[in-house]
Amino acid sequence: MIHFYELSKLDAAQCTRLLRRAEIEIDKLLEYVRPIVHAVRDNGDVALVEFMERFDRVQLTPERLRVNREEIERAHHQLDHAVYAAIKHAISNVRAFHERQMPHEQWFTQVAPGIVAGEKITPISSVGLYVPRGKGAFPSVLYMLATPASIAKVPRIVVCTPPGPSGEVDPASLVTADLCGVHEIYRLGGAQAIAALAYGTESVARVHKIIGPGSPYVSAAKRLLYGTVDVGLPAGSSEAILLADESADPELVARDMLIESEHGPDSSGLLVTDSRALVDAVLALLPDKIAALPEPRRSFCRTGLEAPEGTGGIILVEHMSDAITFINEYAPEHLEVQVREPFALLPKLKNAGEILIGPHTPICIGNYSLGTNAVLPTGGFAHTFSCTTVFDFLKRTGLAYVTEEGYASLSETTRCLAEFEGFPAHANAVTERRVSQKV
Repeated sequence: MIHFYELSKLDAAQCTRLLRRAEIEIDKLLEYVRPIVHAVRDNGDVALVEFMERFDRVQLTPERLRVNREEIERAHHQLDHAVYAAIKHAISNVRAFHERQMPHEQWFTQVAPGIVAGEKITPISSVGLYVPRGKGAFPSVLYMLATPASIAKVPRIVVCTPPGPSGEVDPASLVTADLCGVHEIYRLGGAQAIAALAYGTESVARVHKIIGPGSPYVSAAKRLLYGTVDVGLPAGSSEAILLADESADPELVARDMLIESEHGPDSSGLLVTDSRALVDAVLALLPDKIAALPEPRRSFCRTGLEAPEGTGGIILVEHMSDAITFINEYAPEHLEVQVREPFALLPKLKNAGEILIGPHTPICIGNYSLGTNAVLPTGGFAHTFSCTTVFDFLKRTGLAYVTEEGYASLSETTRCLAEFEGFPAHANAVTERRVSQKV
C-alpha cells in the first residue's frame, strides 16, 4: 500500500524520518572504505588492479586502465544512430544553457577615488568527473559534468567510470566523453577511483577537484578525502517532490512520481498537495503504473513508496503554505510544480536543487535534455549547495590596485585597526612606509 501521510498528524519522529530520507549512514562505511583509500595511496596501480578484480570481477593490467583512442573510435561505430542523435541534441541544449553562465574573465570597480578592486576568473587546472554505471550506462551524467567543465576551459578533464563485465566502457559514455572534449578516460569505479583521482598513481595523475554522483562507498571515500582534494557537491540517492493542487492532472502526477522513485530502493519520491481529491485519484492510479514497470524498476518503486523502510509517498497538507514550509525544510534535489499559478508560488520556494514548472516540464526532461544541470545536491544539502554550473569548474582571484591618493585615504584606517587587533607589523607597514619610484 502506498505510503500516505497527513502532515498535521505526523509526530516529530515521523517528520524527522521523512526529512532524512532513506540515506545510508556514511559514517558506518568509513571504516570499510578507509583501507581501500589507503591502499591506493600507498600502492598505486597495484591496488587499483587488485580492487578491480575483487569488486568488478575484471582482470586488467595497469596499462589497460586508461581507455585508448582506438576504443573511442570503435565506440562511434558501435553506438546506435538514434542514441547518438539524442546525445548530441541534449549536449547542444546543455551547452547553450551553461554558456550563458560564463562570467567576464576579469573585472574592476572603483571602490573610492584611487582604490580599484576586482576579480580574475580562471579555470581549475584539473578535474575528475565520476560517472557511475550500476547495471547500465549513464552518458547523461557524463555530459552534465563534462559540458560545463569544457565551457569553463578546464585544461585537464578526467573521467572515471566503472568497467563492464569484460572490462569495457560502454560506447555511449565513450562517445559522450569524446563529444564533450574529455582528455582522459579511466575504467575505474568505487572508492578506489576516488582515491586514485585524489592521490594519483603511476597511471592516473591526481586532480584538484572531484565531482559527480556515486554509490554510498563513493560518498564515504569523498568524506575521507575531504581536505586532500576538493570533493564537490554532495550528490547521493535520488529524491524528488512533486508539489500539486486541485488543478493538476492525476495521470501526469502519478506518472511523474515514479521518475525518481525508479532510480533505486533508497530513492525518495513524494507528492505534496492540499487536495484530498488529487490524493485519492493518485492513490488509485499508482499501483497499476508501478506494476507495469519492468524489474528491477518495479521493485525499486515499491520499496520507496510501499515498504516500511521507504521514504516516498503522498503527503496531504491543510494549506499550501504548509506545503511550502515543508518543502523548504526538506530542500529536495528535484522539485516539480504543478499548481494553477506556479509563478506566484515561485518566490516562496527557497530550497531546491532545481524547480521545474508546469505540466510540460517533468523531471525526466530536466534529467536529460532541457539544458539545466541534473547533477544536484541531495540529502537536504540544497539548503547551502547549488546545482552544478560552470562555476564548479572556475575559481576567483581577488585583484586590487591603489594609487598614491587612495593609499593616503586608507593608511590611517589600516593603522588604527591593525593596532587594535594587535598586529604591529601590519601597522608599521603603513606608518613607516616610503614608496620610491624608479624612473
